[in-house]
Amino acid sequence: MIAGFLRKLWASNKKPDTIIFYNSAVHLLTDKSSVMDALTGLSKAGVDIVACQTCIGFYEIEKNMVIGRIVDMTEVVSILMKSDTVITP
Repeated sequence: MIAGFLRKLWASNKKPDTIIFYNSAVHLLTDKSSVMDALTGLSKAGVDIVACQTCIGFYEIEKNMVIGRIVDMTEVVSILMKSDTVITP
């Protein structure tokens, strides 16, 4: 389901400013990701791809990340509070 969502978002004319990956979704940012095409396309279109630092540490996957930037919870909260619209699962 998430793969379809990200690919439709990539194909859309309107894109979000930021996509925050947390919990097990951080695995989508690694070298084993099945949606790297969409994530790369979104990133090249100017979408800020961010990953929860705590989640990356919990799953011990920092060395496998190939896209996105790691942020702490303070920045996650800041991004969410500045956003006019927040879409959650």
